[in-house]
Amino acid sequence: MAAALSLVWSFKLMSVVLLAICSLSDCYDPMDPNGNITVTFDILQWTSNPDGYLARVTIQNYYQYRHVDKPGWNIGWTWANNEVIWSMKGAFATDMGNCSSFKSQTPHSCKKDPVIADLLLEQASPENMTAGCCRGGTLYPRTISPSNSFSSFEVLVGTPEGHASSAHAPKNLTLLAPGPGYTCGPLSDVDPTVSSDIGGRRHVQVYRTWESTCTYSSFLANKAPMCCVSLSTFYNPIITACPTCSCGCREADKSTDSCMSMREGAQLSSSSSADNMDIVKCSDHMCPVRVHWHVKNNYMNYWKVKLTVSNYNYQRNYTDWNVLVQHPNLMLLEKAYSFNSTLLPAVGLGDEVGLFWGLKYYNELLLNADEDKVGSVSTEILLRKDFESFTLRNGWAFPRRIYFNGEDCQMPPPDDFPILPNGSSKQKPFHSLVLALIIFSFKTLL
Repeated sequence: MAAALSLVWSFKLMSVVLLAICSLSDCYDPMDPNGNITVTFDILQWTSNPDGYLARVTIQNYYQYRHVDKPGWNIGWTWANNEVIWSMKGAFATDMGNCSSFKSQTPHSCKKDPVIADLLLEQASPENMTAGCCRGGTLYPRTISPSNSFSSFEVLVGTPEGHASSAHAPKNLTLLAPGPGYTCGPLSDVDPTVSSDIGGRRHVQVYRTWESTCTYSSFLANKAPMCCVSLSTFYNPIITACPTCSCGCREADKSTDSCMSMREGAQLSSSSSADNMDIVKCSDHMCPVRVHWHVKNNYMNYWKVKLTVSNYNYQRNYTDWNVLVQHPNLMLLEKAYSFNSTLLPAVGLGDEVGLFWGLKYYNELLLNADEDKVGSVSTEILLRKDFESFTLRNGWAFPRRIYFNGEDCQMPPPDDFPILPNGSSKQKPFHSLVLALIIFSFKTLL
């Protein structure tokens, strides 16, 4: 009996610990409850010379707002037996391994645990390309660009001892995108993939399909926050800055505005380059990115916000960036003047969720900082009022949560939110002011 009670209490204690270390965004994200990256192995045909199979591997991003930026994804696994990769199209194994036992023909890779990377477009020849390959490993969110939300490559696998038809799924699937944080389930048999041919009149089924889902956790990524939020409003000269040390603290001897520092917690690897290092301009918050929300105007039926994203990173441009905003009035979003925008379905939230990203060939690139200034992009957002809920009191006009590139930004505490001075809760519309002046002038003339 005592042993049973001890087991029960141990289980309860473990549950409490897990809840304590696992934030809402790690355990369950109501803004993207079905988000994941799915990896699919489709066996297209069995081969006899060499004995094995030809497979198509597809990496599909089902996240609504999280994307895979440069230097792109790396995917790895461990072969179940002694398979080798004879050849590849659309991607490459980063290590050839020891192929000395092969005399007449050398495989592409003999590693027991190969790591695969996408080709750059300029590195691929027409005969070495497949549909969905050669984008440098980048994956867009499916909401923003479905056609660019997946990568695909082909791999010719040789199986040992001629057991091609009884091929076993690879084990220990891993995904770096480009850093850590993703956990992948085992590759398991699912219903074979079916595609259409001859204008949809013929259905073609592959021989076999293995599938795995990979989910992201910032807790597992074990990196410092990378963005923060500052707030301001009209008629109030005081700006609520990002919380101090939001993304790490500046060194004591870095007293000038022009200093730079390697951000604490930045993830670097052998594949890292200067374009991907978080070497940031020194600030009180020490974040690579700051998002500023400014309540700009209050009209009779509408109100307007200015949203600005600033890049404090000296060495990195953010390509195809996106900002996610949670706010109750976004359902009545009229227009984002300089960004693309869409609303996302959310589960269990009383607030609405809006996704914003840059316009192609205009501001989809968030430039790096230099000694004189930081890179930035901005837009004004016009929102229609819901008179049953709209107010400028108690911080209602400010967002509940903001993400940049899928990373949760550090918000100021609610007690620090800026407030409007008395008498400035509503600007009189222009036509009312004109009418008042006309009446006053008329009375004066009389």
